[in-house]
Amino acid sequence: MHYEYNVATGDFTNAGYASSQVKKFLKQLNIDATIIKRVVVALYEAEVNIVAQAYKGNIYVDIDEDKIRVLLKDEGPGIPDINLAMTEGFSTASPKVREMGFGAGMGFPNINRNADILNVKSIVGVGTEVEIIVKFSN
Repeated sequence: MHYEYNVATGDFTNAGYASSQVKKFLKQLNIDATIIKRVVVALYEAEVNIVAQAYKGNIYVDIDEDKIRVLLKDEGPGIPDINLAMTEGFSTASPKVREMGFGAGMGFPNINRNADILNVKSIVGVGTEVEIIVKFSN
């Protein structure tokens, strides 16, 4: 199964749409609730990162019999130091984004905690690609 979603910058009203849709699909497939929670947390955090940081982005979701693979691609400022971005509490969110309750610097740490595999590629001034894989069984 393959799904695609477009994500617009600054659209906090619809932030989380893709993660809520994926949650619904995984429930229909009778995937274990613990796995669903991990997928939804990781995807939501990555989706909000696009809304808060990028100019625009796309989410590609592939669900097969043993895993879910989520690929998020955005056009945006990129991440100068991926290791630093993985540090709890590190944030480059604007004051406006922080006022809305986002930008606490927990996005990538939460994604990393919930993913079985996390790959992040970024080019400053171009954009970022985040691949999240969660396996349905060990």
